[in-house]
Amino acid sequence: MPAQKKTKTQTISEELVTSLSHSIIQGELKQGSKISETELAQQYGVSRGPLREAIVTLEGLGLVTRAANIGARIVKLNTKDMIHTFSVRESLEGMAARLAVDHISDQELRDLYNLLDTHEDYLTQNNGDRYIQQEGNYDFHNRIIKASRNPKLIALLIDELYSLVRMYRQQTANSRPDPLQALKEHRSILDAIANKETDLAELLMRRHISRSRNVLETALKNQSHQT
Repeated sequence: MPAQKKTKTQTISEELVTSLSHSIIQGELKQGSKISETELAQQYGVSRGPLREAIVTLEGLGLVTRAANIGARIVKLNTKDMIHTFSVRESLEGMAARLAVDHISDQELRDLYNLLDTHEDYLTQNNGDRYIQQEGNYDFHNRIIKASRNPKLIALLIDELYSLVRMYRQQTANSRPDPLQALKEHRSILDAIANKETDLAELLMRRHISRSRNVLETALKNQSHQT
């Protein structure tokens, strides 16, 4: 059976998800703020139908919450939820690194080493100011996940979990210390994958995510004390 073509409404909804996700992650739409369908429909020049579809998708991504008699709101980040999110991320990305050992191509390895060189150049030029914030194929973790070749794992991490992970990253970007440490850890993970060291690749990835969780926890606590 041939694949069905997307309707215009579906396409508009997907575009709205992309735009609204960016606005939420960047903080343009404030955490905890109520979503006004009327205002957003006017702002984006769309009807309420595709907008509601987009909001449902954003809810599935963890960027929007909905409660009875309250309606939809932008998620409000908190330390407890971050710990839960990153605990799941640690397990799944450890598995992704393990699977990548057997499935990653030589070209993908070369591209990843080039990517890390680009990140290192950025840090050098900016005096280690902060580790570069990347998205999609420019993100080290994204590429390792895709190299696992496991569609279920890719969907769980990239399609469901990563919007929230990026939001936590953005929220604490300016309060995370030692940006060079992440780059060093990325190189160690990639070396383990390139050398076919399955157990080590998984262990290093899990340690890397665990360290990120601890750093984020400290940053979130410091922010709460300042407010």
